Amino acid sequence: MSVIFLQYPKCSTCKKAKNWLDSANVEYFDRHIVEQNPAPEELEFWWKISGLPLKKFFNTSGLLYKEMGLKDKLPQMTEEEQLNLLGSNGMLIKRPLIIGDDFVLVGFKEDEWQKLK
Repeated sequence: MSVIFLQYPKCSTCKKAKNWLDSANVEYFDRHIVEQNPAPEELEFWWKISGLPLKKFFNTSGLLYKEMGLKDKLPQMTEEEQLNLLGSNGMLIKRPLIIGDDFVLVGFKEDEWQKLK
């Protein structure tokens, strides 16, 4: 099985996740979340596969999220507006993401990632 590993190289959680993938011998395509920012259409597809609330795709602990005051703004935004916002800057997206054919994992939780083995 091969997956897309969407990550930011300077992120410590992404580094841990990458080490985990390598040690688990999971094949992946490494994609830089800022240099190859996901388009709103990709994000919508992944969000629907994930079954998660759209808010889970936001990096709520990130500086940009806080600077933009998104905690208060997101509840008033439509899903389309939120997807467009996520698609405008990879730093707004919670990372890392693992995208397979029929699943999407957001953030690194080792117990969830065990399913990849």
